[in-house]
Amino acid sequence: MNHRLSPLFPTALLAVALLAGCDGESDAVVDATVEAPDTAVGGSDAAADAEAPDAELADAAPDAAAAFECVAAEAEPASLDRIGCLADFELLASPPLDATIPGARALKTVIDRVDGSALYFQNTNLYAIHHAFASAHLSGRGLPIVPLLAEFNATEYSSPTRRFVLGTVTWYQDADLFAYEIAPYDQADAEMIADAYRRIAANAYFADRLVFHPSSAAVEAVAAELPADIRVVTTDALYAEVDYQPLNPAVGYGRLRFVTAEELEDTYLGFREIVVLDAVPNDISVVSGIITEAFQTPLSHINVLSKNRGTPNMALRGAFDDPALTALDGQWVRLEVGPLDYVIEAVDQAVADAWWDERKPAEVQIPGAALDVVDLRDIEDTVDHDAEDLRVAIKAATRAFGGKAAHYGVLSRIEGVPSPKAFAIPVAYYFDHLARSGLDDAIEAMLADASFNDDPAVRDAWLEDLRDAIERAPLDPEFAAALHQKLATDYPDIRMRYRSSTNAEDLDGFTGAGLYTSKSADGDDMADTADAIREVWASVWSLRAFEERSYRSIDHRAVGMALLVHRSFPDEEANGVALTDNPFDPSGLEPAFFVNVQLGETSVVLPPAGVTTESFLYYFDRPDQPVTFISRSSLVAEGETVLTAAQTRELGQALARIREFFTPVYAPRAGDGYDWWAMDVEFKFDGEPGETPALFVKQARPYR
Repeated sequence: MNHRLSPLFPTALLAVALLAGCDGESDAVVDATVEAPDTAVGGSDAAADAEAPDAELADAAPDAAAAFECVAAEAEPASLDRIGCLADFELLASPPLDATIPGARALKTVIDRVDGSALYFQNTNLYAIHHAFASAHLSGRGLPIVPLLAEFNATEYSSPTRRFVLGTVTWYQDADLFAYEIAPYDQADAEMIADAYRRIAANAYFADRLVFHPSSAAVEAVAAELPADIRVVTTDALYAEVDYQPLNPAVGYGRLRFVTAEELEDTYLGFREIVVLDAVPNDISVVSGIITEAFQTPLSHINVLSKNRGTPNMALRGAFDDPALTALDGQWVRLEVGPLDYVIEAVDQAVADAWWDERKPAEVQIPGAALDVVDLRDIEDTVDHDAEDLRVAIKAATRAFGGKAAHYGVLSRIEGVPSPKAFAIPVAYYFDHLARSGLDDAIEAMLADASFNDDPAVRDAWLEDLRDAIERAPLDPEFAAALHQKLATDYPDIRMRYRSSTNAEDLDGFTGAGLYTSKSADGDDMADTADAIREVWASVWSLRAFEERSYRSIDHRAVGMALLVHRSFPDEEANGVALTDNPFDPSGLEPAFFVNVQLGETSVVLPPAGVTTESFLYYFDRPDQPVTFISRSSLVAEGETVLTAAQTRELGQALARIREFFTPVYAPRAGDGYDWWAMDVEFKFDGEPGETPALFVKQARPYR
């Protein structure tokens, strides 16, 4: 079964309209996430009496029924001065670079204002950015020299006397609209936009389907001033008919199974299953593929998991009742999620088994455990900051304090990045707890038992019993006394958070995100503290964590749980996660910080049903630092935002410092096997009543 569905993406989910598309010299991006006016199409009322179009352009504008002819005569022209037919457009337009935008096609446009406003439809396949085309074809030979990229960017998106007006025409196939779009940070005024729109309309066969689509809140404000003949389409209208959303393009083989999100709480899913869900769940065990009926955000927890696992993930409206899918329920299938469509078809189990044997994930090597480290160490001293190679030093610290605490130890040393005072409890105490209670022998017997390995129900029950035993076993009295002294001396009368930090997370190729538990306890209540620590230790043996490690062939007995300990945040004003680069632009041409943030304590990665988070791209490196919203929080009033402009800038400054500090550590090196990377940052804004909430950065780990 092969489906080619709507190539569009709804407002709450679309981060960029086309990476090869709308603009920026960084110019790989067209952003289509605008909280637009209620009016779907048409000029604003305020613009109704605006000046009529230029007479010359009006006379030249083609009638909707006028016959256009193809004009491309050579195989790969650098540009065309008019688009006479669909073949012309498709010849010049580039496919999307990011799989979250199925089906759209875009080509860049250049208007040279010093050369009689000559219009160029640029071959976007040959020239990915405007600067490359302008440098090659519009520089010298009687024309002004095109400057270097940095100067070009500094003037051609902001100066009122700029030489070029730069844009993109994106064809949204199912809507059958051609949208003229400018960069979200472009400061072109209404006159520039209107002139460009009319020149394109006068020289394109799709004039009757041409609209202007604002690419950011700032551009939206300018669009309100456009003359009435410039048709403006909002994001809501443009993406209303989307049916298919590819989140993680990949191929998977497995048995197809239908499960409601509600049933996941008590339903075992094997990693050889492909699951169809009626809603986006908060969490899911490792599976071979996911199809959700509801659309997902790109940084939804299940999509992050799918990317980490390399398994296909998609959304399809009506999937749970789709007759073509329900006909395959219970069968072995092959699912391929592609940027334009998806394919799902029945296969023999033997084919699925052979595929799995050939392609099952490579074994993840964890760095081992340093059992000789037994001190409760202040977090800034967990990593050797004088080491020649900080990446090696982090791995060494991971053996004793786990990946989360090791990276936090680096984070605590970055000037200008506020992080809570913290210390780490090393993995040695976890292993000692198992040994003192005899549970290490019980684990050996359990892992060797055939029924445990062969029967998921038995496995689930045995793991639950093991967790209960870990939580009941008493703490080592000497460890408990040392911990009590540490808390009383350095953290008196403070409620503390005990955060999981294993030596099997934040590793190259395996983050382990969301697998383990973190708990809070009153610092002066040692019984409460002991319960919290043991519950975190026990989470090593949750079914979800066990299955994820099994999928990656990780030795369960080698996994050790350290703890990162700092003050808790019971009543924060906002919490969120951010990436220090643009996940929708793997080309690296359009750098931005991607931020998901929510009011109070409500999770941004595991939100309650029906709750949406505030997410946006923050172009921190641009002079005017524009913010392009992807979705709005459902917990704040309409028109309001979770973060103020000042808080957004404060967060941006911290993210920039984190990015700069970790670049020598995690920027791709030869043999790393990845090109795009970012730091995954967890943050909060918190303050006492009456105080201005302050920023706290709680985590930074590599994301790729």
